[in-house]
Amino acid sequence: MGRPKNFEPDVAVARAMEAFWTNGYAGTSPADLAEATGIGKGSLYHAFGSKRELFGKALDLYGQVGSEVTAAYLDEPGTAKERIRAYLAFLVELDCSGPAPRGCLAANTALELGGRDEEALRAVTRITDETIRLLGERIRRGQRDGDVAPEVDADAQARFLMNTIVGLRVMATTHELPALRGIIETALTGF
Repeated sequence: MGRPKNFEPDVAVARAMEAFWTNGYAGTSPADLAEATGIGKGSLYHAFGSKRELFGKALDLYGQVGSEVTAAYLDEPGTAKERIRAYLAFLVELDCSGPAPRGCLAANTALELGGRDEEALRAVTRITDETIRLLGERIRRGQRDGDVAPEVDADAQARFLMNTIVGLRVMATTHELPALRGIIETALTGF
């Protein structure tokens, strides 16, 4: 009988997610993961199988938390434009508030592992598709409420906004908040 686990797997995954988000997949070593999680390398691999498997769990957690945050922002009272503006502003302010802007873990993963890790790219696609779905639902709700024109293609607008989000989060690593806020306002002129 092995030694019992003396750590919470969910906490370890959350800490590993932060390490991957800060350093990227390739830039996060097993030693970095052990330090970030407070778990020895042997125990870490025994619990999660491999660095890649732990990364997959970290991406899943990132997607889950992101979906919850997106839904919460979009579900608050206000027009579709007001709620989407608040959500986009939250993202860029989050990205610009830390000591070193990290951007979006999903976008960073697509850029780092694109064409080399199909499983990671499927996870990124799930994450972005969920955000697109939530944005599309909020735009359709705005159409029902009368604050978005009925001729707006909600799905096309949601995909455009997702593209804007990815661009904003990449630009947040090199640009100041006022420029990013200006991009948000431009993106919202479509409805």
